Amino acid sequence: MLAAWSLPCCFTILLGLLELCRAQYEHLGYPHGYPHGYPEPEQEQYSAPELPPDTPRIQLRLAGDKRKHNEGRVEVFYDGEWGTVCDDDFSIHSAQVVCRELGYLEAVSWSPSSKYGKGEGRIWFDNVQCTGKEKTLALCTSNGIGVSDCKHTEDVGVVCSDKRIPGFKFINTMANNVQSLNIQVEDVRIRAILSSYRKRIPVTEGYVEVKDGGKWKQICDVEWTKHNSRVICGMFGFPGERKYNARVYKMFARRRKPSYWDYSVNCTGNEAHVSSCKLGHAVAAKANSTCGGGTPVVVSCVPGRAFSPTPMTGFRKQTLVRLRGGAIVGEGRVEVLKNGEWGTICDDNWSLLSATVVCRELGFGSAKEALSGGRLGQGMGPVHMNEIECSGFEKSITECFFNKESLGCSHEEDAAVRCNVPAMGFQERVRECVCVCVRACVRACYNGQSSIPIALRLSGGRNPNEGRVEVLVERNGSQAWGTVCSDGWGTMEAMVVCRQLDLGFASNAFQETWYWPGEVSADPVVMSGVRCSGTEMSLSQCLHHGAHLTCPKGGGRNAAGVSCSETAPDLVLNPQVVEQTTYMEDRPMFMLQCAYEENCLSTTSSETPANSYRRLLRFSSQIHNNGQSDFRPKAERHSWVWHDCHSHYHSMEVFTHYDLLSLNGTKVAEGHKASFCLEDTECEEGIEKRYECANFGEQGITVGCWDTYRHDIDCQWIDITDIKPGDYIFQVVINPNYEVPESDYSNNFMKCRCRYDGHRIWMYSCHNGKAMVHQPLVERLFYIRHSVLLHCSTTLLDLKGHFTHK
Repeated sequence: MLAAWSLPCCFTILLGLLELCRAQYEHLGYPHGYPHGYPEPEQEQYSAPELPPDTPRIQLRLAGDKRKHNEGRVEVFYDGEWGTVCDDDFSIHSAQVVCRELGYLEAVSWSPSSKYGKGEGRIWFDNVQCTGKEKTLALCTSNGIGVSDCKHTEDVGVVCSDKRIPGFKFINTMANNVQSLNIQVEDVRIRAILSSYRKRIPVTEGYVEVKDGGKWKQICDVEWTKHNSRVICGMFGFPGERKYNARVYKMFARRRKPSYWDYSVNCTGNEAHVSSCKLGHAVAAKANSTCGGGTPVVVSCVPGRAFSPTPMTGFRKQTLVRLRGGAIVGEGRVEVLKNGEWGTICDDNWSLLSATVVCRELGFGSAKEALSGGRLGQGMGPVHMNEIECSGFEKSITECFFNKESLGCSHEEDAAVRCNVPAMGFQERVRECVCVCVRACVRACYNGQSSIPIALRLSGGRNPNEGRVEVLVERNGSQAWGTVCSDGWGTMEAMVVCRQLDLGFASNAFQETWYWPGEVSADPVVMSGVRCSGTEMSLSQCLHHGAHLTCPKGGGRNAAGVSCSETAPDLVLNPQVVEQTTYMEDRPMFMLQCAYEENCLSTTSSETPANSYRRLLRFSSQIHNNGQSDFRPKAERHSWVWHDCHSHYHSMEVFTHYDLLSLNGTKVAEGHKASFCLEDTECEEGIEKRYECANFGEQGITVGCWDTYRHDIDCQWIDITDIKPGDYIFQVVINPNYEVPESDYSNNFMKCRCRYDGHRIWMYSCHNGKAMVHQPLVERLFYIRHSVLLHCSTTLLDLKGHFTHK
């Protein structure tokens, strides 16, 4: 009975997922779900090349110091020997021929002068000139195979697209040297076989299948090793592999006849992608398809803790490494903890091999890309490691060989990674919610797992990166699109939407979307009370009201909206400047009139006579933009506020909080909620200032520049008149209300130890780190606690009524 129900159900789900792929623009009336200006690419089918009989038979591969699997030094296998190609006369058309011969859809770029390292052996081709239409590099005009006057310092490299040619089939022209060739197939997958694994997300166990010539085929396990499994699991976002029940799969293979690929696989275990593995022996399949007594290859992968089915299982390791500044889970600038201080890694010799060690250490799979040049933002503090060399089997990046001297390295050379992460799909299955305790209620009932699976689209925007947020839910037995209530909708929620849609960072969160008209049928609110921490991978993982919708403003024109961007700013306060500039001043009240009007003094100052003094803790702050885009105020110019006392416009009324806290985190001196004018005070060499407050100028902080607020300007202090002598914690929070989206909020906090004896003050041990107490975060947590208790109470009452009825 169950099997009879499952087949049509699975078929319906597959059809639904197919529709979701086109759903984002379907409502706009565009053909195939693509808007004007975003045409669907033509799917070119692969056809095997027909070569003239006298064409030299060659094979190609991408080798060298790669930073992603689809790039590298072009190497040619001919006459039993691997060699290289000289960069003389090489062009993007030649790169196109190379990439297509390797099965990639097109070439992205090419690089001369041995960018990927110097090769060895012969230089097979020189002065290569292609039109881009040739079926093989051997058909391009050249000096002739093996005729060259180049050195290996001129070895050429290419970068190919991620996409493979549909229907691509590997053709071996080197029957006697097959084990020297790299694997070239259209695609690879793990296909869940057992029913218990078909229902799981992510898929962690099943057959390893390759797509060759448009058909999926299994691999014979006769020569399969743990190293091969390690590479496959890493490709799919898993840090390790484990044993499985082989008997069950042997029984399954007897019942269903496998279709085997022609070759075995030979990996060393440190490859980031199977395309870097070598072909094994050709498989001589018998008539009964038993591959010489073997069975289809099965892998069972261990997911990282963030992707495991239950919170207490999966790969777990305390690590001294973290990622910062990435738009999605599994990418970011690599930072290492050393001597209690977080620092970065210099990109000298940074490779895919070293990046893979970082990814696996953090519970992800192998590295998809090793990034250099501060591509994901620049860090602060020391550069801890340089010229890293890893074998690929280290448990931690700290076990790799590295140069402890980082001379010549700056944060412009900070290394970063993009890791392979499991395909979660964010299509959670519906399940009955039964709360057996408050903790279970919070985790299961309120966290979206009991609600309808959430698929998202952006509707009505001028481009695919903006629009009204619409959610696909089940309504009256059918699926329908609806809106999200904008009450409390902010930057953190927008960040999650952009991440789920793979659109980068949020650039704006909107609580009104009347200017983005969508379908009237999608106006009703289907999701309310959304509260995100900003780190979730899907909106369904955020807290929300579930089926108990509450939205006084309604949907339609008041629905939530977002705009997304590939880049974001990242503000970081320099703690050394604070520590070095701190001092105490007693200032007469009559000289603090402007500061009093802007609420920069303690509340007790209202009762202070004009001839008395206020004691001020003064300091300078230097705020750097280490991100990838300029930091701009949320408010438009027409809404900036003019302040007569200071004679300039304030574009952000709340830009920084200053607080003095007791050692247990209690606020003892009122934090100054500073309203500043944003401008470029200084910039790094080669970067031009763009923002200046004078003459109603544009405000902001350019990437690579910093805004300095000197200790001697108004409001650059904390009023400590009323505090007693003792030890305290001084805390600064930048962009405290998250008004402006950033790539990393964790470095917006700075803390110092502070000692006050009633006459003098000392500031020491200043560092960036998490806040001890942060009011917007406290308010958010209070809201979440209140909403959870309210929701759980309602759910428990519903369950009580349900069981009473039963």
